[in-house]
Amino acid sequence: MNKLPRNGVIIYAREINSLSRFYAEMFDMNVLRETAEFISIGSQEFNIVVHIPPTEMPDYTFNRVKMFITVDNLDKARDRVVELGGSTLEGEWSNPVFSVCNVVDPEGNHIQLREFKR
Repeated sequence: MNKLPRNGVIIYAREINSLSRFYAEMFDMNVLRETAEFISIGSQEFNIVVHIPPTEMPDYTFNRVKMFITVDNLDKARDRVVELGGSTLEGEWSNPVFSVCNVVDPEGNHIQLREFKR
């Protein structure tokens, strides 16, 4: 990949290796850059930087940023989330354009998965 994606998200995590592996494998992304403080992964359209927090984080925090990521199949994606150490939340919603469900990564961050209708 020659050019970094122009959009993305920073996720603070205590275990940057396992969380970056989760996102790279779940969403078929490549490692773009890796340092002791962060691991940057991405595709041509989106960049995720998994970063050690700059200050101590409490055990429970409200996530102020929620990613939404498109997948080919919600059921398969939910299964993959669980295989990679995450969890799924109850419910699935639809509108005329796409269906969505919510999952949780191994660090407790919520993600909305979207499957566009064909």
